[in-house]
Amino acid sequence: MHWYFYLLEFLGGAFLANGVPHFVQGISGEPFQSPFAKPPGKGESSPLSNVLWGFGNLVAGALLLHFFWPRGCAAALGWGAVGVGALLMAIQLSTHFGKVRSGRLR
Repeated sequence: MHWYFYLLEFLGGAFLANGVPHFVQGISGEPFQSPFAKPPGKGESSPLSNVLWGFGNLVAGALLLHFFWPRGCAAALGWGAVGVGALLMAIQLSTHFGKVRSGRLR
């Protein structure tokens, strides 16, 4: 398998992880930080904006995994790339949103 398959699987995991908090906060009716807020990533966007942003990320992740599904003898490595992408995105998001919500990042 080509090296870029692993990169795209990694990105698929990252998109899926990024979609979850935005989509969940949006369908819960809660405003939440997004790239479309003012200031970007710090201010809060509307629930509708977050539903759309989260859904777009989930679709992007699903499409990447649809076309670059880990298979064959390298499937374990591919799923590892998906997991690492999701984990690193989750760590970054938890750190960023924790700072924003505690008021340390304004």
